[in-house]
Amino acid sequence: MNPHAILIPAAGASRRMEGRDKLLEMVDGLPLLRRQARRALDTGAAVLVTVPALDHPRVAALHDLPLRLVPVPDAATGMAASLCRGVACLPPGVRGVAILPADMPDIDAADIATLLARFDAADAALLVQATGGDGTPGHPVIFPADCLPALREVIGDTGGRAVVQANRHRLVRVPLEGARALTDLDTPEAWRAWRDANPGA
Repeated sequence: MNPHAILIPAAGASRRMEGRDKLLEMVDGLPLLRRQARRALDTGAAVLVTVPALDHPRVAALHDLPLRLVPVPDAATGMAASLCRGVACLPPGVRGVAILPADMPDIDAADIATLLARFDAADAALLVQATGGDGTPGHPVIFPADCLPALREVIGDTGGRAVVQANRHRLVRVPLEGARALTDLDTPEAWRAWRDANPGA
């Protein structure tokens, strides 16, 4: 069994998208959420995706993919709800979980594999965080198994930031080229700028 898991939080409401769902925007001919889930699956890790409900349109975008869907009925309380419920559903025996935001289209399977390799090189004892090429902290972040209880206790909309801060003494940062680890698309303006920079995507 692959000892890694990847959790894609996808239960948010896309409130800044003026009525559109950012995770269903088409990229390379696929809804962004499906595209990113496939990239996560390409690593061989177990993949879990949180969704607002099992009848949400995002679920249709993931049909036939070998991943676990985790409904988050309390998603309106913040990102922490996705982390708590997703971590609670991880397969037994995982050495670590990578938190992969779904709205970061520049992250690919090779980037995730690079981070997982660094995690394994430290015998799954460290937290591993992607950064931009300039060292700015970004995503994904990999948490070792001993951090999972703390992730199940986070609250609000800051995600796993408190857990990273509490473990900063054993945090390693891995730079990814350019702004790959920093680019998230959660407004129409961000989408327009990204499409301008990535014609044909």
